[in-house]
Amino acid sequence: MTTKKTKKSALPVVPKTPIKDITPEQQIVGAVFLGKVQDYLSKLGVATLVLEAPLAVGDAIRVKGHTTDLTQKVDHIEVEHKSVPNATPGDGVGLKLADKVRIGDAVYKI
Repeated sequence: MTTKKTKKSALPVVPKTPIKDITPEQQIVGAVFLGKVQDYLSKLGVATLVLEAPLAVGDAIRVKGHTTDLTQKVDHIEVEHKSVPNATPGDGVGLKLADKVRIGDAVYKI
């Protein structure tokens, strides 16, 4: 009797946001989809999301929603309350934003 060893992937499995969950007004052709805003802390001006693509300090992002359209450079990324220079898919991140965003807004790297 032989036993099979399963090989684990080195990369975490990131659940992708189904395209049907991104409204046409939130879609940006040619931009890399990073994820959707899961929470917004208005007193701090910080949005949280789980990344679907890598992100680094210095990248330009665009947050697009029903009433939101914000474009800015990423100055600060936090993972588990620690400042990091970049984050990988599957990381839950906090991003300091210049303006208010809403839960469910789509975030893109441009």
